[in-house]
Amino acid sequence: MQVEKIKISKIKRNPNNPRILKDDKFVKLTKSIKEFPQMLEIRPIVVNDDMVVLGGNMRLKACVEAGLKDVPVIRAKDLTEEQQKEFIIKDNVGFGDWDWEMLANEWDVEALGEWGLDLWGAEEETDYSILDEDLEAELDAMTDGVKKAIQIEFEAEHYEEAAELVKFWRERDGYVGMMVIEKLKQAKETM
Repeated sequence: MQVEKIKISKIKRNPNNPRILKDDKFVKLTKSIKEFPQMLEIRPIVVNDDMVVLGGNMRLKACVEAGLKDVPVIRAKDLTEEQQKEFIIKDNVGFGDWDWEMLANEWDVEALGEWGLDLWGAEEETDYSILDEDLEAELDAMTDGVKKAIQIEFEAEHYEEAAELVKFWRERDGYVGMMVIEKLKQAKETM
């Protein structure tokens, strides 16, 4: 395939590319292009027949930011729609960050895995054997002496009064949890 220089205005960013660069990495990419524009000839932007980017979406954005007027491109001609999607993933596996929402909603998960993208863990790869062990004793030992909390809900009109009562008893070293338990037991017995 032949590398050619194209006016940057003729190249279209790919809106369906699920790869993004966070701000600090994008700033570094832009700086590297300004300082070493020859790197683009070594790794040109790849476009399809319609001049839409298949590889180098962030490089194109950085080139615009760097003020370049022309950029080297390779035209990946005659690729099917599926081949273009595959190329986008394979070209980006090691760079930037993924837009996980776009991948989950607009891409075939099985194909992504086949193309080398490490996904959010296939079921057969997850080791659940630890759940078979009796962890209750170990968890009890870890939490021995640690106060635990229970959330108690109040209607909005009673919240301020309840908060004041809890504060009152805590200031006097009252064990509010036990007080609540005793009152709940009494209420249960009268039912």
